[in-house]
Amino acid sequence: MSTRTILLIYLLIINIIGLAAFAIDKIRAMERRFRIPESVLFILAIIGGSLGCIIGMHLFRHKRRKFKFSFGLPMILVIQVAALVAL
Repeated sequence: MSTRTILLIYLLIINIIGLAAFAIDKIRAMERRFRIPESVLFILAIIGGSLGCIIGMHLFRHKRRKFKFSFGLPMILVIQVAALVAL
């Protein structure tokens, strides 16, 4: 398997995990249960799941009013895309 293929598989998996994390956190918020820490959501975005996190944020209408999410997640995505293009 090529490095490119492995990278694409990794990005697909981490983005699915990011999307799922936003879904789980939204459900837990509605049920007033223990939540996923915001730092974990950001770590998922930073390690490659930013697109999945952004989709989850909008799909589940979760954390959209928080500036650090509505501005931070897209900025992480822009930086990641720039890094991929530079490679």
